[in-house]
Amino acid sequence: MNNSLKIIIVCIIALVAFATCDDHRPVRQLDNTDTAISGTAAFLVDESFKPIMDQEHYVFKSLYTDTKPVLIYKSENELLRMLLNDSVRTAIMSRELKPDELMVLKNRTLSPEVTRFASDAVAIIVNAQSVDTLMTVNEVKALLKGTAMTEKNVVFDNPNSSLVRYLKDLSGNQELKQKNVYALNTNKDVVTYVSKHPNAVGIVGYSWLNEPDADYAVAATKVKIVGVRDESNKEYAKQYFKPSQETLALKQYPLSRSLYVINSTGRPNGLASAFADFLKSERGQRIILKSGLLPAAIPPREINIVKN
Repeated sequence: MNNSLKIIIVCIIALVAFATCDDHRPVRQLDNTDTAISGTAAFLVDESFKPIMDQEHYVFKSLYTDTKPVLIYKSENELLRMLLNDSVRTAIMSRELKPDELMVLKNRTLSPEVTRFASDAVAIIVNAQSVDTLMTVNEVKALLKGTAMTEKNVVFDNPNSSLVRYLKDLSGNQELKQKNVYALNTNKDVVTYVSKHPNAVGIVGYSWLNEPDADYAVAATKVKIVGVRDESNKEYAKQYFKPSQETLALKQYPLSRSLYVINSTGRPNGLASAFADFLKSERGQRIILKSGLLPAAIPPREINIVKN
């Protein structure tokens, strides 16, 4: 084989390798030609909140037809990795950034604008045939630590999710590897599993129990939500509450988390800022209200009084 042919073959191999690597590059932030009412922008979204964000996305696009907000659903761990790696500069997640995470963005002169727009409940569910209808926060912690005197299996979504991070913080158990504690893949899987196993306790985001999709709607009818009591709440230490907008607003239901938009685009007139503004607007908040979650600001209710 002559040298010229060898050089050609080497070049072809290099080009193929480069193309293969290119296919696996992280999503890059889109160009900066978007405005509040036109163009394209990418958003990293915690997959735990897909039901409500799909609704917000649909209405926003219907109102502003020249916009193309692209929602990229990821687990919290992957979402944070992409945000801090500057793959995408806007994220919707269930916590604010920690000081070290903020510093990464500030070092790039990308100090984020943070918008809180809703509260979600973490719901405890059991099989419809189960006699268990009440549980305390300490009992939930004992289940997660594996110290509860029970044979029940505890299931939740994937190990990298925001829900699992919340449960680790709640219980003080950073492993969640006890023999009766299992991670599945999605909130849908949790609802389906609990619907088929009377001995299971599931932990899901409350938004997944309101208007479930057709693929797990039947399963959702075969589970029930457990009332939870927080012994440390001085005002309601002896009362059990189920998740609802009222119990979230009155801080009676103890298992809740907030939803935030983290916008580090540095473009106050861009599409990312416009979508964040929409989420906290009256129309965006009404979508939250209809979904069963608690809006950050309760939309006013208009009542027409007609005199006869």
